[in-house]
Amino acid sequence: MPTAIAVTSADLVLPPTDQQTPTAAVLQPPDAQSLDAALAETNVLLERHGYLVALYPASIPAAHERRLHTVRSVLETDRIALLKLDLPPLGIAVLARQLRQLSVCDFSAGVVASAARLLSHYVYAGALLGSVAKLDRIPVSLKAHAKSWMPGAQFAVLANPEPQLIKLGGEETLTGPEFATHMAYARGQLASEWVTGTLAPGWQVQSAHEVELPAGSPTWWGTAKMIEFAAFLPDISVLYQLVSSVRREQCHWCGIQLIGDRCGFCSAPVSPAENQLHVAGVLNRGST
Repeated sequence: MPTAIAVTSADLVLPPTDQQTPTAAVLQPPDAQSLDAALAETNVLLERHGYLVALYPASIPAAHERRLHTVRSVLETDRIALLKLDLPPLGIAVLARQLRQLSVCDFSAGVVASAARLLSHYVYAGALLGSVAKLDRIPVSLKAHAKSWMPGAQFAVLANPEPQLIKLGGEETLTGPEFATHMAYARGQLASEWVTGTLAPGWQVQSAHEVELPAGSPTWWGTAKMIEFAAFLPDISVLYQLVSSVRREQCHWCGIQLIGDRCGFCSAPVSPAENQLHVAGVLNRGST
């Protein structure tokens, strides 16, 4: 059975890319599920899949995060990876789907878990905002704050892989990926076709599709007047090649196989000399 992938809300489970992509489990917050029920559900996932990789936003309530760690602690298992991510909600949803795609490949659970850190660098996550007055996730200049009070002002913001903020109407553009992508976008309370009509063509996005806006997005971006977007690598063959191109190591602490600079299950770091990337040539604009 493939490694189980889990998220912390149902709106982070995007539709599968194909018939082989499994769904994700949803780990409920304490106010929606008792501890006994959470323990039983997680135990079933472990018995069925062997390992569980759970992605959750750094912005979730502290009680929900404590529940995740409590379940892992009570079950006394080293087969649960808890991956706390600073990505915007839609970026996490996109990354979770990529791990779901990889979970059916011949990768070990440790490689799937540690692949999240690698693949997050290739997710271009941002939003079109009607105001940046309450945006605190990325740096916002005083000038931009002042402009956000102007009627009709709109801002394009990139949170990942590198923060960037521009005011629409100027000559600046958001820095996009230099490889072929698809785009997911989700509408909040902002009427605009800029994401699909300007940004996607400018980034040479091959396909754009609308999805449900995650409930946590307005809070993350500081406003409900927004359209969130995330450009990503859609093709499982490209994802497989990218992950395969990284040298695999054995975690010196828990013994599980991993890639990159940190174990996804115990968070033990790998020394830089042991972490060798070989990704040149894997991605190019012509990939699909």
